[in-house]
Amino acid sequence: MDVPFYWVDVFATRPLAGNPLALVPDADLLPEETMRSIARELNQSETTFLVRADAGLPADHRLRSFTPAGVEVFGAGHNAMGAWIWLAGSGRLDPGRDTFVQQIGADLLEVRVTGRLVTMEQSAPRFLGRVEDGAALAAALGLGVADLADGRVAEVVSTGAEHLLVPLRDAPAVDRAAPDTAVLRHLLADAGAEGCYVWAPHPDDPGVTAYTRFFNPTVGIAEDPATGTAAGPWPPSWCGTGSRPTPPASWSSRAARSAGRA
Repeated sequence: MDVPFYWVDVFATRPLAGNPLALVPDADLLPEETMRSIARELNQSETTFLVRADAGLPADHRLRSFTPAGVEVFGAGHNAMGAWIWLAGSGRLDPGRDTFVQQIGADLLEVRVTGRLVTMEQSAPRFLGRVEDGAALAAALGLGVADLADGRVAEVVSTGAEHLLVPLRDAPAVDRAAPDTAVLRHLLADAGAEGCYVWAPHPDDPGVTAYTRFFNPTVGIAEDPATGTAAGPWPPSWCGTGSRPTPPASWSSRAARSAGRA
């Protein structure tokens, strides 16, 4: 059986940038194990399969996303953005509508499409705990304790996927991070988190709030060049913990240059 697939560069303004997504439409007949095998073969941070929503649910599409390790993930990040960008560009959406509903796992999430512009909601934030051992956290990231931001804490927050958000002192600390994958995986498991999002104030562009990197070894992703599932809980974390000035009126983040696709 032929299985067509598409490549979508998400969070990008030009080809070969941002976070690439492998997308397989019309995947209803594919067994789950075949989906996992395709995701391993394509070897992207996520491969998303478009299938019909579960019977009785008021959703236009169901998205199933798998990592190269064959792990199914349920956040609404670049996987969902890329799928809807493709749907908008392929003429598969009703032009008389601008609001749609996607099923991801058990969640139904609204998506708005205007031309090729896609915006979507994530779940309300849940604050799930903190990592208080700064020395252990710094060591897992290949950093020193002095690289952690003063007056702020690392905490697990979810807007659909549980991630550990780690404020660092500055952008060079973000660039220097070199996680010990095994140690970080164990730390994340103990904290009840999937991935680890490190960030610092952006050093060059006052229009960008943060300079970031995302590590997700628990699902087989050493480093993701850009992320939506971790960028989503980052603003409520920034507002909710530590001491900081008045939050900005709008939020933006930029992936670190070290990821190679900024």
